[in-house]
Amino acid sequence: MARCLVTGATGYLGGRLVPELLAAGHDVRCMVRSAGRLRDLPWAAQAEIAEADARDPERTGAALRDIDVAYYLIHGMSGGRGFAEADRQAAHTFAAAAGRAGVRRIVYLGGLTPGASEGHDLSAHMSSRAEVGEIFLSSGVPSVVLGAAVIIGSGSASFEMLRYLTERLPVMTTPRWVRSRTQPIAVRDVLRYLVAWAGIPEEVNRAFDIGGPDVLSYAEMMRRYAAVAGLPPRLIIPVPLLSPRLSSLWVGLVTPVPAAIARPLVESLRTQAVCAEHDIARYVADPQGGLIGFDLAVSLALQRIKEADVVTRWSSASLPGAPSDPLPTDPDWAGGSLYIDRRTATVAAGPEELWRVIEGIGGENGWYSLPMAWKIRGALDRLVGGVGLRRGRRDPLRLRVGDSIDFWRVEELERGRLLRLRAEMRLPGLAWLELSQSVEDGRTVYRQRAVFHPHGLLGHLYWWAIYPFHGLIFGRMPRNVAAAARRGSSR
Repeated sequence: MARCLVTGATGYLGGRLVPELLAAGHDVRCMVRSAGRLRDLPWAAQAEIAEADARDPERTGAALRDIDVAYYLIHGMSGGRGFAEADRQAAHTFAAAAGRAGVRRIVYLGGLTPGASEGHDLSAHMSSRAEVGEIFLSSGVPSVVLGAAVIIGSGSASFEMLRYLTERLPVMTTPRWVRSRTQPIAVRDVLRYLVAWAGIPEEVNRAFDIGGPDVLSYAEMMRRYAAVAGLPPRLIIPVPLLSPRLSSLWVGLVTPVPAAIARPLVESLRTQAVCAEHDIARYVADPQGGLIGFDLAVSLALQRIKEADVVTRWSSASLPGAPSDPLPTDPDWAGGSLYIDRRTATVAAGPEELWRVIEGIGGENGWYSLPMAWKIRGALDRLVGGVGLRRGRRDPLRLRVGDSIDFWRVEELERGRLLRLRAEMRLPGLAWLELSQSVEDGRTVYRQRAVFHPHGLLGHLYWWAIYPFHGLIFGRMPRNVAAAARRGSSR
C-alpha cells in the first residue's frame, strides 16, 4: 500500500478522493492551508493533516516527507488577476519539493484540451491548467497528468451549472458555445482512475485523456439532463451575440454559481474537449460493463434527492458514502435548489409535554395554524387527484415510521426528539416538514423546518406563489404548539 498526499482535500474532488484512498488501504496525508476546514469531515480522524501553502517550499517539503504518491488537485478558479502566475509558482514549488522528498509519482488532474491542436485558442483558465501539467511532466519526478472535461457529479461546478440552467430555464436563448462538443465523465470514473495510480508500479511520465463513452454538445447535455430528471423537453435557441463574459454574467443571474467561477467554465466551453486517445486503459482497465455513460452519471448525481435523508443533505449532517454524497466543504450553491422555512420557539413546558403535542399533530388534533387554510389545501389536493386530508391518523397519540397523517407520511421518528414528515400531496417537487425539540440551558426549545426541493421551473414558481402564506401558516405553528404544550403541563 502507498503513502499518499492529497492536496485540495477541502475541494470537490480532493474531499471525495481521500475516503476512496483510505478504503483502498492506503495511508493518507492531507495538505491544506487550514486544518480546521477538515474538522467536520467524517474521515478526518483517519487521515494525517499537514498545514501548508503549495507556494511555501519549506512547509510543502515537510508535508511531502515520506510520501510515495502525491495528488495535486489545486486550481486557481476565481483568483482574479495573477491566478496563472500563482498556479505556475505553486506547481514549480510543489514539483521541486516532491523531487527533494523522493516522491515516486505526482498525479495531477487537469483539463481536457485536445482542441488546442486543432487551432483553437484555449481560455486563460485552461491554458494555466495545461501549463501546470507540463511543469510536472518536465520536473524530473514521474508524473501522470489526467485531462478531464465536464465532470458529472453533484457538487462539481460544471455539473451544477448544467443542473441549474436546465432546471430553471425550459426555453433558453444560448450562446454559440452550447454547440461545442465535449466528452463528460462521471465523478466515479475520475476517482477510480485517481485511486488506481496509487498502486501502479511502473514508472510513467505522460498525460492521458479521460472521458466517458458519450461525446455531446452542451445543448445535448442539457436536453438529456432534462430527460433523466423527468423535466419537459428544453427548447434551446443558440444566438451568436453573447461573449463569454456576458455569458458568465447571465449564468450568474440565472444560477447560484458565482460569476467568478462561471466565467472560466464558460470560456473553457468555447473549445472542443474530446479525448484524442484512451491509452490509460493500458494501465487502468475499463470496468466490466464499460465506463459510466452520461445518463447514468446524471442519475447517480441526482439519486440522493430521491432518498429518505434528503433533508439532512443541506444541513451537513449525513456522512458521505458515495461520490454523489454531500460534504460539509461543498459550496452552498452545490446540490441543487432547496427552499427552507425555519422557525424556533422557546416553550414554557417540559420536553415530555412538548413531545406529546408534536407526536399528536394532524388528524383530529389539527395543525395548530389556520385550520381553514389546511382544509382548503386538502380540498385542492383532492381536486387534482391527491389524497387530501381524508386519511387522518392511525392513532391519535402515537406514531410509527410509515404512518400516514393527512397528506403526509412519517419518514423518520426519533421519539422524544424528532418527527419528519414527507408530503404525499400533488406537488411540482418534493416536500418535508420536520418538527424537533431539545433542551438548551434548561429551556425546552421547539424547532420547525419546512423543506421544498422544486422540480423544474414550475416547482420554483409554486414555491414563490405560496411563499406569502408561509408566514401565516408556518409562522403561527410554533406559537400555537408552544401554547398547547404549556396547557398540557398545567393540567
